[in-house]
Parts: sequence; structure tokens; C-alpha cells
Amino acid sequence: MSGSDENTKTEARQLNARMFGKLLLIAVMMFGFGYALVPIYKQICELTGVNILTPKDISLKEVSNSQIDKTREITVEFDANTQGPWRFRPTVASIKVHPGEMTQVVYEVVNKQPYKMDAQAIPSYAPQQASNYFKKMECFCFQQQTLNANEARQMPVVFYIDPALPKDVKTITLSYTFFEVGGKSKVASSGAQGKT
Repeated sequence: MSGSDENTKTEARQLNARMFGKLLLIAVMMFGFGYALVPIYKQICELTGVNILTPKDISLKEVSNSQIDKTREITVEFDANTQGPWRFRPTVASIKVHPGEMTQVVYEVVNKQPYKMDAQAIPSYAPQQASNYFKKMECFCFQQQTLNANEARQMPVVFYIDPALPKDVKTITLSYTFFEVGGKSKVASSGAQGKT
């Protein structure tokens, strides 16, 4: 009897050790997957052209070496969407540019509220493949914007279109969605209503 009990205990220990090893392996794999999610997310966003917040490294050397293709003309349309209490719009609806030509356009934003707000602009492109060829040198979308009460601001976008853009793309639409970050306006507005 005691030998049988001893064998059962030994088998139970071996099963427990195997189960512990499997659980440890699963925990390590979960940690590795969680750690890998950030670069995977960045790659997916870069490939799809969604939620690109950081500028790509574009050196002046790269720009100066690009040739302006005078044989082609691309229509660039500008669009603006807002998620918040402000006016946001491009100062021009569209322009025609040659690939490789440095161009600047301006977007205008007006904070219509009597308090400071933080906001962020997220760009998107149509057709989606254009995001790989639309090179921004300067853009208000690279960082959050803090708008004081009733402040109006003009914000430039300096860009060029890579001459490697496929020949069948004749029009590119650059669209920005401008939205509030952090929800400070709700706190400020409730505080302002409490004072009145």
C-alpha cells in the first residue's frame, strides 16, 4: 500500500511539474506577445496609413536629391474634419503640384471656447497607397496643439510628393481629423458653469 501511495505521489509531482512548466511557458509567451504588440501596431499603422502621428525621418539630402518631374501634375485636395468645439479648415481646397516640388499649404483652426484646449490632428490619405509617397517635412500633426481660449491659429504643412508615385495616381486627398485630447474642456466647462 505504501509503495502504491508513493508511486501516486511521484506521478502527481511529475504532473504538477509538467503543468508548471507549461504554465510558465504560456506566461513567457504572453509577455513576449504583449511586448511585440507596440512595434506590430506601428507597422500596421504605417502600412495602412492610419494614425500616423510621428514624422518619418526625411533628410534634407533626400529632398535636395529628388528631381522635380515637370511632365506630371498631381492634384492635391485638402479636407478637414473636427471632433470638438472649434472651426478647422484648409485655406485652399486643392492645388496642383509636380512630383518632387516642395509645397506649403495652411490649415486654420479657431478654438471657440472660453478656455484652453489640447488637440491632435490625425492625417489620412486617399488613395491609401499615396501615404507612402506623400512626404511631410513640417506638419502640425507631428505634435499636440494647445489652443488658448478663443485663439485662432494658422498651421502650415510643408510637403512634396515622391516622383516614384505610380503614374495612374492623378489625385491625392489629404484629410485631417482634429480632435480634443484629454477632455480638459469638460472639466473646465463644468467649473465655469459652477461659477455662474
